[in-house]
Amino acid sequence: MKKLLLALSFLPLTVFAAGADIKLDRLPSTESREQLPSMQRGAQLFVNYCLNCHAAAFMRFNRLKDLGLSDEQIRQNLLFSTDKVGNNMTVAISKKDAAEWFGAPPPDLTLVARVRGADWLYTYLRTFYRDDSKPSGWNNIAFPNVGMPHVLWQLQGIQAKVEEKTEGGHGDGHGPPKLVLEQPGILSKTEYDLAVRDLVNYLVYMGEPARDDRVRIGIIVVLFLTVVLLPLAYVLKKEFWKDVH
Repeated sequence: MKKLLLALSFLPLTVFAAGADIKLDRLPSTESREQLPSMQRGAQLFVNYCLNCHAAAFMRFNRLKDLGLSDEQIRQNLLFSTDKVGNNMTVAISKKDAAEWFGAPPPDLTLVARVRGADWLYTYLRTFYRDDSKPSGWNNIAFPNVGMPHVLWQLQGIQAKVEEKTEGGHGDGHGPPKLVLEQPGILSKTEYDLAVRDLVNYLVYMGEPARDDRVRIGIIVVLFLTVVLLPLAYVLKKEFWKDVH
């Protein structure tokens, strides 16, 4: 519990660190029948690309069974940082080494979707560009001067930032920034956008694994109050007020 409170105390600091005033791209919707496969693919991307540095210390591997995966599937395809399915998603990198390499320890991502929002994450993971002036060689439009390198660059490719020309016809840096693809990646733009959507869908699930249960229980409670208690309340009202003239 103390670790959770400590993590929550630092999360607002990471929110205010991103000062870019940009228009966020909306996370593409996922059909209900594709929701579980999307989150399964997102979990695989998270384990392969994010879990090397970022922990999800308040999430256990066996919660992935909620996504339709068996213990054996989790063990064979997603269990690289530990040997037990019931363990938390932690990383081997020490905070000291992480701070030395990246300038600050990579934040825990268990609640990142609840803090940042799905649209922000979807925009952020698609707006990295090369910047040789930065220690990592990368920068980001949604999060300027971010210390994180673009770990998905092999999938997306390498983007460069160009300044839009202003009304006077000069690219003086006052127009909105634009990204152009200089070197293609393994995936096409559409395929990469879908991959990022899957990853964000998983991050949203990880932030509140019981969300679907909460919504379902809430609907049942509202129906119960409407169908059962409302008629009873009406009958009681009539009984109490029948002698009032």
